[in-house]
Amino acid sequence: MTLSLKPWMAALVLSAATQAAPAATVRAPAVPAPSAPVAVPAAPAADLPPVWQRSRRLSDLGYASDVMLLGIRNSQQIEFGLRRDRLVSAARLSLEFTPSPSLIPGLSHLRVYLNDRLMGVLGVDHDRPGQAQRGELALDPRLLGDFNRLRLEFVGHYAEACEDPANSALWLSVSRDSAILLDEQALSLPGDLAHFPAPFFDGQDNAALELPVVFAGAPGLGEQRAAAVLASYFGSLAGWRGARFPALFDRLPEAGDKPPRAAVAFATNDRRPTFLADAARFPAVDGPVLELIDHPDNPYTKLLLVRGRDDADLLRAVEALALGGPLLRGSRVAVGELPPPAPRQPYDAPNWTPTDRPVRFAELLDYPQQLQVSGLQPPPVGLDINLPPDLFVWRNQGIPLRTQYRYSVPGNPEDSRLNIRLNDQFLTSLELRGREQRSELEELRLAVRGGDSGSESSDLLVPSLKVGDRNRLSFSFDFASVSASAQRDRCLTNLPVAMHGAIDDNSTIDLSGYHHYMALPDLRAFARSGFPFSRMADLSETLVLVPREAHEEQVATLLETLGGIGAQIGYPAFGVRLTDDWQVAAQTDADLLLLGDWPQALRERADLEVKLAAPYDRLLAGRAVRAQPTGRQLEGGVAPQAAVEIAAEAPIAAVVGMQSPQHVGRSIVALLAAQPADYALLRGALADSGSREALAGSLALIRSSGVSSQFVGEPYYVGQLPWWLLLWFHLTGHPVLMAAVAALTIVLGAVLVWVLLRAVARRRLEKA
Repeated sequence: MTLSLKPWMAALVLSAATQAAPAATVRAPAVPAPSAPVAVPAAPAADLPPVWQRSRRLSDLGYASDVMLLGIRNSQQIEFGLRRDRLVSAARLSLEFTPSPSLIPGLSHLRVYLNDRLMGVLGVDHDRPGQAQRGELALDPRLLGDFNRLRLEFVGHYAEACEDPANSALWLSVSRDSAILLDEQALSLPGDLAHFPAPFFDGQDNAALELPVVFAGAPGLGEQRAAAVLASYFGSLAGWRGARFPALFDRLPEAGDKPPRAAVAFATNDRRPTFLADAARFPAVDGPVLELIDHPDNPYTKLLLVRGRDDADLLRAVEALALGGPLLRGSRVAVGELPPPAPRQPYDAPNWTPTDRPVRFAELLDYPQQLQVSGLQPPPVGLDINLPPDLFVWRNQGIPLRTQYRYSVPGNPEDSRLNIRLNDQFLTSLELRGREQRSELEELRLAVRGGDSGSESSDLLVPSLKVGDRNRLSFSFDFASVSASAQRDRCLTNLPVAMHGAIDDNSTIDLSGYHHYMALPDLRAFARSGFPFSRMADLSETLVLVPREAHEEQVATLLETLGGIGAQIGYPAFGVRLTDDWQVAAQTDADLLLLGDWPQALRERADLEVKLAAPYDRLLAGRAVRAQPTGRQLEGGVAPQAAVEIAAEAPIAAVVGMQSPQHVGRSIVALLAAQPADYALLRGALADSGSREALAGSLALIRSSGVSSQFVGEPYYVGQLPWWLLLWFHLTGHPVLMAAVAALTIVLGAVLVWVLLRAVARRRLEKA
C-alpha cells in the first residue's frame, strides 16, 4: 500500500525512541527452613494508582431542567463518556424522581438500562404517592466503555383496564440533580504520541479542560507566543467545555492530584525547568522536538515537553503539534522544516456558518441522525447556526430557508404539523399531508424512495431581525393520531404505531449577499465570539500587548483568553503577534488586545474611561457614566463627566473596549488588572459563562459581587456598506434630519421638474 503525504506532512520527521529494558538475572530463591515463615513483602503505597469518586449529574450532562417521562413518551436516553486514561471499578446510579400520585404502585416502575443491558427496576413507593423519592441502583462497570448510553424507561398505570396511554395522569419527573457515581482510578498509559491529544484532552470528557503550562521562569515574548498558540489549539478542541491553563514557573503540578493532571512544559537549550536539568537524560536538541514523558513523581501522569534551540523552534514545534497530530507516533518526535499555515480569509472560522454561499444542513451536523426523530410525540430536532456578530441584516427581505423533510403518513393529517422555530420564536407551521392529499408526482417520488412515508419541501424566508450571532433553528414534528377508547363500556386497545420524521440533509439556508457592518465598542461581541479579533480565524490581524514583567497569573490570563477565542472560532491562533512595547503597538495596523494596565501614553488621554493601578495600591479612576446629573448634584460641586477616583483594597479588574487612536477602524480591547488577585478575578470572570454573558457595552467592571457593564463614550463603526444603504441606516436614527433631507429632496426635485418643463415650453414656443 502506498501512503501519499502532503508537503507539510512530509516535513515532519518522526523518530520513535525505543527504550531497551535491561536484562534481568534470575536466581533461584533460597528455600527457608520448615519452621521459618515465608515473608511476603507488602507493595509500597506509592505504586498504588490514585483512586477517586466522580459524580456526573444530569445537569452536568446538558439537562437544564428535569426530565419528564410520559405515557406516550416514556423513554429518555442519557449519554456520557469516559476518558481513556481512567478505569471504573464501581458505578451506581442515584436517582431523584417524583411520580404522579395517580400511579398504581404495584404496576408502575422505572426500568434502567446501561448500554442496552437491564440493570434493575425502581418501583413507586406505596406509602409516598406523588412525593419525591430517591433510589440507588448498582451499574455493572464491565459494561462501561468510551461512550455509554443510560436509558430510563417509565412503565406507568393508573387503572387495571381500559387505559389511555395519552392520559395526563401518566407522568414521572426525574430530577436534574440525579447523578451517575463512578469510582475511577488512573491508568498508566504508554508513552506514545499516537494517542495525542490524549491524555491532555479527551473528547469523551465533558468537564472543562485544565492543562497546566510549565516554564523555566518568567517567559519572554517568544515563549508566550508559542504557549498562546498551543492554548488556542487546545481551546479549539475543548469548545463548549471551556479551558483553563494555569501557568507554573519552574514547578510541576502537584503529583498527588486526584484525578492526576497532565501538563505541558516549554524548554530551550539555554532555559529549561529544574526537572530537566539532567543533561544526560535530556541532552541539548538541534531542532524542534516533542517528547512525552512520565511525571517525575507520578507514573500515572504525563508531561509533554516542547523543546527547541530557541523561541522560533518552540513555535514551530507547536505548529507541528496542531497541524500534524494524525502523524505523531512514538515518545519522541523531531520536527523538520514546516511551511507556514495557509492564509485565512475574513469570516472563514470553522465554527461560523459560511455567509458567502447557500449552506447545506449536512455541513452543520454535529453527529449522524441529528435531524431524525421517532415516536408518537417526538422531541424537536435542531441545528446551531453561529454567525459573525457584524453580519448586517438590517431591514432586508429575509434569509432564504429551503427545507426538505420526510415523515410517516399521519393518522390524522388535518391536525399534523411541522413547526419551525428560531431561537425559541415561532416562524411557521407546515401541514403534514396524508397520502390522499398528495399529487401523483409526489406518489411517484414516494415509490422511488421506498416505504410508506411522505416527502415534502418548503421555501420560506427567516425574518432577519430574529437572527443573532448564536442561533438555534429547531423543527418539531407534531403528529396527531386517533388513540384507543378507554371507556369502560367500550374498551378498545391497540398498539400505537411509531411515527418517524426527518429533515433532509440537503435542506439549505442562504446567508450570502449580506454586508458586514457593526457599531463598536461591544464587549458582548468579544465575550461571545472573540470579535473583532476573530474576523481572521488565525488572528493574523491581532496584536497582543503584554506587560514587560510577566508573572504566573498574567501568563495564565493570556493563555486562557487566547484559548477562549480558539474555542469560539474553532481554529488555532497561528498568526497572533505579541509585543511589550507600546511604540511598536501604536505603529502596527492591527486590532490590539491589551493585557495588564494602560501604557503611559494612553493613561494621559483625557477621554480614557477607566484606569487601574495608579498611585494607590488599588485605584479606579474614570469618568462618571451618568448622562445628566441633577441640579442638586451640580450645586454640590459634581460636574457632568467629572473624573472619579476611588481607592480600595479588594481586588478589581475591568474590560474596556475603544477605538484605536492611531488607526481608524481598528479596535482596542483592554483586560485591565494590576495585582495577581486582580488577574485571578479576571480569569474567573472569563471562564464563567454567566459572567461572560454579563459583559456588554464599552466598560465592564469585575468585582467579587459580579460584573457591571455600561456604555461610555461615542460608538464607532467597522465594516463596509454601499453608500446609499450607509446613508439610509444612519439617517434612521435622526428623524428630524431625515425629514429635512426628504423635504430638501422634494424641493430640489420640484425645482428640477419646473426647470425641465420651462425648457420644454420655451422650445415649443420657439418652434411655433
